[in-house]
Amino acid sequence: MKTTIQHIAKYEGQEVTIGAWLANKRSSGKIAFLQLRDGTGFMQAVVVKNDVDENVFKLAKTMNQESSMYITGTIVEDKRSPIGYEMQVKNIELIQEAVDYPITPKEHGTEFLMDHRHLWLRSRRQHAVMKIRNEIIRSTYEFFNARDFVKVDPPILTGASAEDTTELFHVEYFDEEAYLSQSGQLYMEAAAMALGKVFSFGPTFRAEKSKTRRHLIEFWMMEPEMAFVEHEESLQIQEQYVTHVVQSVLENCQTELKQLDRDISKLEKVKTPFPRITYGEAIKFLKEKGFTDIEWGDDFGAPHETAIAENYNQPVFITNWPKEIKAFYMQPHPDNPELVLCADLIAPEGYGEIIGGSERIHDYDLMKQRYEEHGLSGPAYEWYLELRKYGSVPHSGFGLGLERTVAWISGVEHVRETIPFPRLLNRLYP
Repeated sequence: MKTTIQHIAKYEGQEVTIGAWLANKRSSGKIAFLQLRDGTGFMQAVVVKNDVDENVFKLAKTMNQESSMYITGTIVEDKRSPIGYEMQVKNIELIQEAVDYPITPKEHGTEFLMDHRHLWLRSRRQHAVMKIRNEIIRSTYEFFNARDFVKVDPPILTGASAEDTTELFHVEYFDEEAYLSQSGQLYMEAAAMALGKVFSFGPTFRAEKSKTRRHLIEFWMMEPEMAFVEHEESLQIQEQYVTHVVQSVLENCQTELKQLDRDISKLEKVKTPFPRITYGEAIKFLKEKGFTDIEWGDDFGAPHETAIAENYNQPVFITNWPKEIKAFYMQPHPDNPELVLCADLIAPEGYGEIIGGSERIHDYDLMKQRYEEHGLSGPAYEWYLELRKYGSVPHSGFGLGLERTVAWISGVEHVRETIPFPRLLNRLYP
């Protein structure tokens, strides 16, 4: 019977075959302990000299790290094992002997590991982070599909920018200029006018020369847009979504969270409703905390977001920002036109903003005024203005940065560990 490590609990007392790699090994006299991985998980296989052919035991003792094999044996319960089972080996069929595998079970520098990212992914820690990433993606689809959202794929090559074009990658598109998308939002608004509630999940790009632990050049965004949904309802959907994702990881990734030594008590506190603080209240709070350099109209940096987050044990919304530091498409606040109906969601424990969202302007004349104020003209933006001309409705949306969310939930320090092949300011390899 062929199976995988993920499903061995079904085969207790039975003989099975697993395709695996040798992650590590140790031996003690007449017993060899093989640490196996097969992509679905990790487990121990025990080879007893008296129970196997002489050549099998010799192979078990001499095989190198990351050699590949088919290994056959009986699955037995082992309460000391993280997965509760191990294999009593009967036979090993070597597929390929690995020689001089560069990432040995010792400490390596970050740059060395990044240069060998294609191999570093095989480690227990990186495996755990990628499994948590996968669970966040799986539960995202689950959440939005259950609420009748339609998945829509916006273009990656665009002729218009949702934000400031100075942070975009410019590319030559035959005889005209285009950009690598920094957000699918504008196109998702068009999709929402056709399909009601939509979401996208795909790569985005920022030509931002930042080296902080929170920034990547290429990252993945989850972006819903919702027709007939105003700001308050959008905030409720955001907190429900984040709570659902966290609970899904807690339920389905216990082994991975334990591997990462994640303090799950902090994740267990993530429940709706999330606390809220206005931009004005945040400025006052920061001044009281000694941030004398912050003034009304300033954007917040990492130290400011961390200070605000430390005052709460849950994600916190910062609402009602000045329109001058936010995007052109955000709906003005009804009580103060100098503010906009938007919110940033700040993750706990210093992980920073994971969601930015707003109610979008739906009035044609106001959007046209914004176009003039921001110097937006020409065919690249004309279609977006037209959305306000033919059956415009109140609508809202938001974007969640996947890698920052993975970093927060898994508890890793740097986002470079949260994407399979990170693109950083000075790294395009591997």
